[in-house]
Amino acid sequence: MKIIRIMYFFLLGGFVLLPNVYGETINQSMEGSMDIQITHPDESIIGRIVSISILIKNNGWEDKQDISFIFTSQDNAMVPVSDNSIRIDKLSQGGSYGESIDFKISSDINPGIHFLNVKYSQVLVSNNKEPQEPIVHDIAIPIVLKEEPSVIIHTTIPEAIFANAEFPFIIEIISEDIEITNVNVEIIPPIDIQFRGETLHSFSTIQKNSPVTVTSRIISPIEKVDTEYKLPFHVIVTYTNDMGEEKSESQVVSTVLRPRTFMELTTDGGIWIGGFYIAPYVSIGTIVGIPAGAIISLLISKNRKSAKNRTKKRRDKN
Repeated sequence: MKIIRIMYFFLLGGFVLLPNVYGETINQSMEGSMDIQITHPDESIIGRIVSISILIKNNGWEDKQDISFIFTSQDNAMVPVSDNSIRIDKLSQGGSYGESIDFKISSDINPGIHFLNVKYSQVLVSNNKEPQEPIVHDIAIPIVLKEEPSVIIHTTIPEAIFANAEFPFIIEIISEDIEITNVNVEIIPPIDIQFRGETLHSFSTIQKNSPVTVTSRIISPIEKVDTEYKLPFHVIVTYTNDMGEEKSESQVVSTVLRPRTFMELTTDGGIWIGGFYIAPYVSIGTIVGIPAGAIISLLISKNRKSAKNRTKKRRDKN
C-alpha cells in the first residue's frame, strides 16, 4: 500500500501537475456527506501489477468511524499483493484520507473486461456521540485486461513514386501501455532503392503514449522506368518491455514505382519538366517570367523588323 501524494512542479510562474497514471475515476456520495473517489486504470496487462487509489472526504458535520473498503475479484483475475482492504478508524468533520492498494493480474485468465468489486462500509456517529448501524454499499470497478502491451508502427509513404527523385518516408512508434527501452528501428528497402539518412535508428527509451518519429527520404532509381511495379519496404522495431523481455514488431508497406510524366510536382514543392528540375525555392514568377520574357522579346524584335521593312519599301517607291 502507498499513501497518495500529490506533487507540483513550479515552472515559469505556473505549475504543472504530475501526469495521472490512471485512466478512470469513480465518484460516489455516501450518507452523511461522505464523498469517495476511486481512481483506477481503464486497462492493464496480464501478469502485471495495477494500483487502485481511494480518496475519502467527510464533508458532513458528524464524525464517521469504522470505515472500510474490502476488495474482491470473483474470478480471481486480480489478486491483492499484500492486503485486500483499506480500513480507517475515524474520520472527523472536514477530514480526508487517501491510500492505494496493489493487485497482481493473474497469468491464467482470458483477456477482456474483468471487475474488481468493492464493499464499502461506514458508521455514522450521530451528534458525534451515538454510533449508528453500519451503512454498506457495493461498487464495481471495470478493468480491461490485455494479453500483451501494444506497440504500434505508423508508416507514411507516397502511394506512388517516379524515377530520379526523392520522397519522404516517415515512421511513428507508439507504445500505448508501457515504457519500452533499447528500441531499434530498422528499415529494409528494396534492392534498387537507396535512402538519404540512416536505415537503423536507436532510442534508449520510449515513454508510454509518447510517439517517436523517424524521418528519412527515399531516393528512387536514376534509370528511366517504362512500366510500373510495387516496391515493398520492411520496418522492424525491436525493444525490451517492462518485464525485461526482448520483443519485436514489424510492418510491410509498399509504394508503386511508375514512369514519370512530362510534368511532375515533388513532395517538397519542386517541379520536374521533362528532364529539368526546378527547385522549390525558385519563385513561380521566375518560372513563368523566363518563357514569357523570351516570347515578349521575340515579339518586340519581330515588330521592329516589320516597321523597318515598311519604311524601306516606302523610300524605294519614292
